[in-house]
Amino acid sequence: MNWIYIFIASVFEISWAVGLKYSQGFTKLYASIFTIITMILSYVFLSLGVKNIPIGTAYAVWTGIGAVGTAVYGMIFFNEGKEIIRIVFIFLIIAGIIGLRLTSKG
Repeated sequence: MNWIYIFIASVFEISWAVGLKYSQGFTKLYASIFTIITMILSYVFLSLGVKNIPIGTAYAVWTGIGAVGTAVYGMIFFNEGKEIIRIVFIFLIIAGIIGLRLTSKG
C-alpha cells in the first residue's frame, strides 16, 4: 500500500508542477488554488508512503515520477523539446525509478 501512496503523491506532484505553469506566477486564482491543493495532497500521500519505505528511496521515486510526468506533459501540451537525447534521459530516470523500487525492502 505504501508504494501506491508514493505513486498517488507523484501524480499530485505532476499536477502541482503543471499547475505552476497555468497559475502564471500565482496570478491566476483558480490555477493557483489547484496548485496549492495538489501540493498539499502530494505531501500528504508522500508522508503516508514513507511510513515503511526508506525516505531516500521514497523521495527519489516521488521526484523521479514527478519529473518524468512533468517533462512528458510539457512535451505534449506545451510543445517543449522532443529531441531523442531528451527522451533517452527520461528513460534513464525511469530505469532509476524501477531500480530503486526493485531493490527497496519497503
